[in-house]
Amino acid sequence: MEEIQSQSDHYRSSSSSASSPASRVPSSNFFYLRKPGSLGQPISFEDSPEWDDTEIDVRVEEGGDSIHAATTASPSLSKLNSGSLPSPPLPDGSVFARKIAGASVVWKDLTVTIRGKRKYSEKVVKSSNGYALPGTLTVIMGPAKSGKSTLLRAIAGRLHEPSKVYGEVFFNGAKSHLPYGAYGYVERETALIGSLTVREMLYYSALLQLPGCFSQKKSVVDDAISAMSLGDYANKLIGGHCYMKGLPCGERRRVSIARELVMRPHILFIDEPLYHLDSVSALLMMVTLKKLASTGCTLIFTMYQSSTEVFGLFDRICLLSNGNTLFFGETLACLQHFSNAGFPCPIMQSPSDHFLRAINTDFDRIIAMCKNWQDDHGDFSSVNMDTAVAIRTLEATYKSSSDAAAVESMIARLTDKEGPILKSRGKASNATRVAVLTWRSLLIMSREWKYFWLRLVLCMFLTLCVGTIFSGLGHSLSSVVVRVAAIFVFVSFTSLLSIAGLPSHLTDIKVYTHEEANQHSGAFVFLLGQLLSSIPFLFLISISASLVFYFLIGLRDEFSLVMYFVLNFFVCLLVNEGLMLLVASLWRELFQSVLTLLFIHVLMMLVAGYFRIRSDLPGPVWTYPLSYIAFHTYSIQGLLENEYIGTSFAVGQVRSISGVQALRSAYDISTDGNEKWKNLLYLFSMGIGYRFVVFLLLYFRSRKNASTYKFYGSDRSTNSR
Repeated sequence: MEEIQSQSDHYRSSSSSASSPASRVPSSNFFYLRKPGSLGQPISFEDSPEWDDTEIDVRVEEGGDSIHAATTASPSLSKLNSGSLPSPPLPDGSVFARKIAGASVVWKDLTVTIRGKRKYSEKVVKSSNGYALPGTLTVIMGPAKSGKSTLLRAIAGRLHEPSKVYGEVFFNGAKSHLPYGAYGYVERETALIGSLTVREMLYYSALLQLPGCFSQKKSVVDDAISAMSLGDYANKLIGGHCYMKGLPCGERRRVSIARELVMRPHILFIDEPLYHLDSVSALLMMVTLKKLASTGCTLIFTMYQSSTEVFGLFDRICLLSNGNTLFFGETLACLQHFSNAGFPCPIMQSPSDHFLRAINTDFDRIIAMCKNWQDDHGDFSSVNMDTAVAIRTLEATYKSSSDAAAVESMIARLTDKEGPILKSRGKASNATRVAVLTWRSLLIMSREWKYFWLRLVLCMFLTLCVGTIFSGLGHSLSSVVVRVAAIFVFVSFTSLLSIAGLPSHLTDIKVYTHEEANQHSGAFVFLLGQLLSSIPFLFLISISASLVFYFLIGLRDEFSLVMYFVLNFFVCLLVNEGLMLLVASLWRELFQSVLTLLFIHVLMMLVAGYFRIRSDLPGPVWTYPLSYIAFHTYSIQGLLENEYIGTSFAVGQVRSISGVQALRSAYDISTDGNEKWKNLLYLFSMGIGYRFVVFLLLYFRSRKNASTYKFYGSDRSTNSR
């Protein structure tokens, strides 16, 4: 305790000297803060002003569907200097005709543990208490790896294995899970479809989420666009297309939030809303969220650091460090809390910077690096503090303060009586979702040059090259070996070029991951929609490339044989798409996926029966199982059977041999005329099999990542008081 007291006294004296009257400039030149509910009345503060606790009145309307919070600022706030910066203007249309029925959120003794060396020994969040009210902004702030995102996920019930949650979470005074549609969750990094416009992206999202007719969903999309101030960007492509420039980072972040607003959720969770945003975009984003909160929605979000202007828009702050709650309450009260603990905020420093400076242990390394510089230039008071001591001091001060008691009292009031039940909103049917995903994928593929147009150009160029190189073969016995080589090169290399479509598959999987986490889609719906949408594009590639190759090489000119060639190559591409989906689902990274696919394709080429007849391959590994799981084998074998079964070649003037016998030295095929259809069936089964494996992978991964929300105590039915 003597160490804590000495460190606190030292920091208090250094901070006071930094803001002494001789060097003090009016606070209006630096920053301002507002009390909740007084957005139009900017205020400023001195180093450590004195104010009373804010009185909060919570009223639960019987028969209604929301809880209204009335915040009354303390009269002592009038003592603060009124010469502050003007408040930032709200965007146009800050008052909405439509209101969102918010919900109160309370978390009590919330503890999150993760699997360590000894079972669940490491606590990421430790006995956190707090609440959020309708129409307010509640921020969870702290340095990196302090447990911000973990606490947000725990409140929303979206923690993944191997995490475990202990404690209680209440929504409108009831201990229950959040039903579908009652809340929205925005990840730190969300995948958006760059080839869609903002309006299209939100409209397809509404179709996936909401039941009902299409005309009703257009108004919902318009409301979401208006709420996030995206009217000027509604008809612009999100990620850019060809020569068109995409949206700036700030607007892309708004789109990801607007995607959750189409459900008009009671509660909105946002992980780092200012992630990768500059100071201007960050301020615009927070003003927009403040406008959204004014409609009644309950907003809870995490943030690492903020400017002074952004900090002034917060209603409540939960300050974390190493999983410990150092403060929860009003933003201005947090400044008083630091001042009471012996760490007042210097007047020339942002409150957010001051808080994080005091509780971020990484600054201890900076202190060690700056010692020589301090010796030469004098004492540098802002880094002259032991962070571990500051954290212990702040934690001890908060536990014994009136702020902690006020939080406990507020939690008791909010959980004393259950409010309106948050009901699940209807979902779109699986048939509707399949139709929406199929149509959306068709639109994306038609615009995405990487997926279709580039592959078509490459495939046609390769076909022309192979066709012209192997043209003029004739139908003599000597042309058999060369024609086998041409068919092998055509099947193997066109399949290899299909890897150009891998980036689009990775984007699809990232979008699916987000939609599945929010229950907007499922593994079966996603795979079926992707399969149906890819069929017309793959068939166009197969028929255009097959016809060019077929007639340049000079294969047998019969309609049924030509159609089999086209169908065989189409199913081969379908199998290759399933293989790419499987690898992309496993790695979800471009570099690893490309390397894996190249390695698999090379192995399949080696065992396809061209370099060495399959019956002569070494039995272990190469023949069984590799040659039997290589789709090249069945495709090439079916095409050769289609060409040579039923043909004969003259040997001299008297003797002739069948096409199968002529092929023995180059490739091994069956004499059965129906064998080519069996090979086609094998290919089709492999195409379905790969997608079934992808389905199992996505399904069990989603089950593994399902929330592990665990409550201790009575459930909703026994929690009424």
